[in-house]
Amino acid sequence: MNDFTVGDDCFRLGGKPVRLLSGALHYFRVHEAQWDHRLSMLRAMGLNCVETYVPWNLHEPRPGMFRDVGALGRFLDAVGRAGLMAIVRPGPYICAEWENGGLPVWVTGRFGRRVRTRDEGYTAAVERWFGELLPQVVRRQVTHGGPVIMVQAENEYGSYGSDRVHLDELVGLLRRCGVTVPLFTSDGPEDHMLTGGSVPGLLATANFGSGAREAFEVMRRHRRRGPLMCMEFWCGWFDHWGAEPVVRDPAETADALREILECGASVNVYMAHGGTNFGGWAGANRGGPLQDQEFLPTVTSYDYDAPVDEYGRPTEKFRLLREVLAEYAEGPLPELPPEPVGLSPVRVELTQGVALAGVLDGLGDPETAESGVPPTFEDLGVDRGLVRYRVGVPGPRQPYPLGAVGLRDRAVVYVDGVRAGVLTEELAVLEEPVAGPAEVELWVESLGRVNYGPRLGEQKGITVGVVHERQYLHGVRARALRLDAFDDAGAVAGLPFGNAGEAGRTGLFRGFFEVTGAAETGHAGLELPGWTRGFVWVNGFCLGRYWSAGPQRTLYVPGPVLREGANEVWVLELEDAGEPFVGLGPGVPVRTGTPGDGRR
Repeated sequence: MNDFTVGDDCFRLGGKPVRLLSGALHYFRVHEAQWDHRLSMLRAMGLNCVETYVPWNLHEPRPGMFRDVGALGRFLDAVGRAGLMAIVRPGPYICAEWENGGLPVWVTGRFGRRVRTRDEGYTAAVERWFGELLPQVVRRQVTHGGPVIMVQAENEYGSYGSDRVHLDELVGLLRRCGVTVPLFTSDGPEDHMLTGGSVPGLLATANFGSGAREAFEVMRRHRRRGPLMCMEFWCGWFDHWGAEPVVRDPAETADALREILECGASVNVYMAHGGTNFGGWAGANRGGPLQDQEFLPTVTSYDYDAPVDEYGRPTEKFRLLREVLAEYAEGPLPELPPEPVGLSPVRVELTQGVALAGVLDGLGDPETAESGVPPTFEDLGVDRGLVRYRVGVPGPRQPYPLGAVGLRDRAVVYVDGVRAGVLTEELAVLEEPVAGPAEVELWVESLGRVNYGPRLGEQKGITVGVVHERQYLHGVRARALRLDAFDDAGAVAGLPFGNAGEAGRTGLFRGFFEVTGAAETGHAGLELPGWTRGFVWVNGFCLGRYWSAGPQRTLYVPGPVLREGANEVWVLELEDAGEPFVGLGPGVPVRTGTPGDGRR
């Protein structure tokens, strides 16, 4: 039986000093059939450990309804088979550019600003979740012959709060649930973050992308003893819809990694392999120095400009980081596994379609009764998807501006059945005035909940009201269309599909294609030229959101999703359909974009 301990100056495994050369790989962003390949890539890069977050909202979408919590355990078993150690970061808040920072919408909807504090109701919800999750970790701790060597308490808490009582409660809960390996915290290397997020007696680690010597000097002001570790070495960055992609120079990244290791520190490369925000789970940020200004939704790809790209291929950054890590390895590094093979190009005609209203009738929730104010997504219990709001403009009355106050995030508006425009948080009033009487529909989509900063947990939908001139319009009805509804392939098949050309500008479109050699196909890239915004499924697997705003133009298709012979594509277009086809091919080249330096 091994044990893993935190000494005054180093980590020890089985009593022997060990430096952690870790890389982040999130099991929930990689198709399960591809875990082994990606883990082999991390080993070949020179890493001896893997780190993963755990998203609460993925596994408990509704109170007490747990979904495949065992995925974490299966991933940790794969880590063990790969000969790697494991660091688990169960939150309950994880950030991670993930929807709502991993917190379920029913949690933030119920507790609001009380999340991530000592609030009894929030703490009870966390305790129930940890009671379900942590047995997956406990039985795979290194002391039980498993790969788990450390577990994190909360996540970057010093960037959010200073409730030491809450942190102490979480530490106690982890211990009561059977976690015996060392616990740690991670925060930015700034005094206020470390004083707010660190816990006496726990290892404190730092998150940064450059300037290791300065960062560790700050750490030593707060912790005179204990091994140094950069828990998130930001080797790249994530992208937002409508913005230029961010890249980081490979040579500069390798130099920054070398500086960390020259300080005698351990490291976790974030991300070693980023993967994909499948299923519409991408989060969002707020701009500005305090993350409280313009809304910035995150793209579907989580490539992160990582050493192993979204398609599982080694990059130039992989090669240079491998050269650095090889200097600290015990013996020669393993050979790289075979590179995944891409799908040969194919054009998929979308021959069938059903209008969005028909999709809502077939898959949507029942419509609510009239209410004085619009129910939010949180009121309706909706995490991902859209809500159709309906309200009447009394009349007769002259034309006035019509808008949505507190709109989050984007609405396609119809007046008396005719499309009148698209509203956003920044442009929340229609260009053309509306006269009464009139019937108004607003199809509102959440583009991802904020995952970092003071706007964490903000509500979605029409959060204040619909206004005509200055007058609020009451008697609102709402009907939700959840992305989860498309998990029922039988229900989708039962929709009244007709000719795609007759479905209109918005709706669900369907096409079929053949694949030969599916078992040998590692991946494909899917493009939708001329389409505007929506979601795509291949054989019932949700690839995520597409949006003509860019910068992402191609959606990643995991090879294991493809079938030998007949395959099926669904496209849910929410704004304006293009020509009725999609293109599938081997994928995209390594990305280029705006240089970054690894500083948040």
